[in-house]
Amino acid sequence: MSVAAFAQIIAGHGGARETGRMCRSIKTLRPPVLPGEATDEDIHAAALQYVRKISGFRAPAAHNREAFDKAVQAVARATTELLGELEVRGQSVRRGG
Repeated sequence: MSVAAFAQIIAGHGGARETGRMCRSIKTLRPPVLPGEATDEDIHAAALQYVRKISGFRAPAAHNREAFDKAVQAVARATTELLGELEVRGQSVRRGG
């Protein structure tokens, strides 16, 4: 799948592959788009939304709960790591902690 096709699916314009609208779009979590530093809550919300979109489930069944929660945690960790390593216009975006 191309990056453009993936972006369309995430944005909600994936045609036949679209699994339905989720409650909100994933927002950009880096300055200057997000004023200030992304909070743990911001990161968790984005990770949850991503996993919901990819899995096609708003809330998983009990037998899928552990896998779903692990995926949310992994995406949140990867997001925190990414934001900690980004530099935007010569300034670090590093998160504290």
